[in-house]
Amino acid sequence: MRATVCPVCGQPYLVRFDSAPPPRTAVTQRWDMWRYAKVMPLGEGEQPVSLGEGLTPMHDAPRLARELGVRRLWIKDEGLNPTGSFKARGMSAAVTRARTLGVPGFVVPTAGNAGAALAAYGAAAHLPVRVYAPATTPRPILDTICVFGADLQLVEGHIGDAGKQARAFAAESGYFDVSTLREPYRIEGKKTMGIEIAEQLGWRLPTHIVYPTGGGTGLIGMWKVFAELRAWRWLDSEGTLPKMIVAQAEGCAPIVRAFSAGEDRATPWENPMTHASGLRVPGPLGDRLILRALRESGGDALAVSEEAIAAGTRRVSRATGIDAAPEGGCALAVTEQLIAAGRIPRDAEVVVFNTGSGASYRF
Repeated sequence: MRATVCPVCGQPYLVRFDSAPPPRTAVTQRWDMWRYAKVMPLGEGEQPVSLGEGLTPMHDAPRLARELGVRRLWIKDEGLNPTGSFKARGMSAAVTRARTLGVPGFVVPTAGNAGAALAAYGAAAHLPVRVYAPATTPRPILDTICVFGADLQLVEGHIGDAGKQARAFAAESGYFDVSTLREPYRIEGKKTMGIEIAEQLGWRLPTHIVYPTGGGTGLIGMWKVFAELRAWRWLDSEGTLPKMIVAQAEGCAPIVRAFSAGEDRATPWENPMTHASGLRVPGPLGDRLILRALRESGGDALAVSEEAIAAGTRRVSRATGIDAAPEGGCALAVTEQLIAAGRIPRDAEVVVFNTGSGASYRF
């Protein structure tokens, strides 16, 4: 548990299960992501630290599908998770595993939502939490962190600067660092998004998934579990896996730049700027895993302007009634531009992710 990344290559660890895969009937009747406990890192008899995360709706959006020009389009609304974002899934899994292994507390750098989620799950586990966040993080998210009693430290700069301070504090205090991909269990929580998509579509998968990408754990987790679902024989159709698509902001697009250049790793973005704070991650640790998923899936990557993100956010909300975060608006804007360019075909079935609640961004 204390080893956060590989000491040789510096890359993240991923969970692998040695036991035989369970049948699909192992899905339980729980109404949260822990219905998939048999394929998650949970010991026999162990109770997860859960606040009801997961099982978020996947809204069929026929009006948007017609307007954009594809066969089907769904919005997977992660803003309905505890603390208002998909980060709840990863923190539930990470805090569960760490509590069992006896850590004294948690520390995390955050662009906002991860800190709010860790503060909540730390409170539920009765363990202390310290959060390092850029001073530019939206105020409602900072207030949420404080509500749960976490020790909030504001940092001048971006999440990379917060990460340096968080790692220094972890080394000094013994608190466990749950930074993105510096432990393997947040991905195990995030992969449940992929299992849910399959279950919600009757144990099949869409042709394309458009994911707003900062640190990229959600995309990595889904690509990991799609291969697992195939290996477990949980899918009713053994067809091609979805093409994974990265959506980023023009003011912080390290993955898009690396993908377009044919690189296998990303160069940190200089002076990252976007109002979609979850996308303001200049140097994601999982860059190689993200780029590998894009290429293995035959996927794509695109960055859009701040104006396009704002317009996409309004469009999601007004066409569907979903209170979209700007990251979700970015994903829709990227979807629209890729369809117009012929990079997503007209017969596609597309899942677009809204990763958080718009309420977290309103002052």
